[in-house]
Amino acid sequence: MTTVLVLHSVSLMRSALTALLRTEPSFDVNAAGWRSARAHAHRLRPDVCLVDLDCPGAAPLLDGDAGNEAERVPAACAGLVVLASAGRPGTLRRAFDARALGFVDKHGSAQRLIKGIREVAAGERFVDASLACGFLEASRMPLTARELSVLARAAEGETVAEIARGLHLSNGTVRNYMAAATRKVGARNRIDAIRITQGAGWV
Repeated sequence: MTTVLVLHSVSLMRSALTALLRTEPSFDVNAAGWRSARAHAHRLRPDVCLVDLDCPGAAPLLDGDAGNEAERVPAACAGLVVLASAGRPGTLRRAFDARALGFVDKHGSAQRLIKGIREVAAGERFVDASLACGFLEASRMPLTARELSVLARAAEGETVAEIARGLHLSNGTVRNYMAAATRKVGARNRIDAIRITQGAGWV
């Protein structure tokens, strides 16, 4: 029996995925929202965790809090399968860095998802061919971790001074990071840079 934990922020989607996977007699399927995700993962120690990368709040589940390995959901499951979109290379890169083994195109068929879970449960890697271009884009990510963190805070509405205090930098250094990030992604200004990086899933 393969223990599967479905993690999704939207109750209806979580229920639909759970119902789909329960049609497989070899799957023991459980589900949780973001708030209880880590508790469920560490209690069940599932063979496979399934996460939709496009859901708000998915990143902290993969990255943990302040880099704490024990806080990451992947640390509690044998295999991580993610539902992804080819047009968001940033989320693919984040999942790859979190050591996901399965990458399923969310626009594909239910049978592909079931196949991906089976293969990951068997210790194998599964990648939908339709996500190949997204992986190529992910490997070309132009921004540094610091530039991304500055843009992420700016996207949340923080001022230059607030970003500087939060990251223990000078105001001038924050402006330099912002200018470099804007130039690297080919944006017209800071707002445009935020739009581009959010669209790609980097922020």
